[in-house]
Amino acid sequence: MPRWSALCGNCWAVAVDRRKLASALLVLTLSGALLMLPPFVMVFNQPISHFGVPQIVIYLFVVWLLLIGGTALLTHLLPREQPPNSGESD
Repeated sequence: MPRWSALCGNCWAVAVDRRKLASALLVLTLSGALLMLPPFVMVFNQPISHFGVPQIVIYLFVVWLLLIGGTALLTHLLPREQPPNSGESD
């Protein structure tokens, strides 16, 4: 049974937050993979250029940057995993 302390806080809340953030990382990964599939990418494969850059290249880099930013944000919010207290007994 986990030991409660002022440093640990509510251990159940930390576990729930870890699971929610891990689920959010999974959703981010799956949505990123979905956005990189050819049917979605080909929507932006038009003979249009913005500032001399083809539209498909801008789409791919924007999706890539959003995935990196989302991953960085979610991993920053992810609480550190506490090592088990092997020397203490209840």
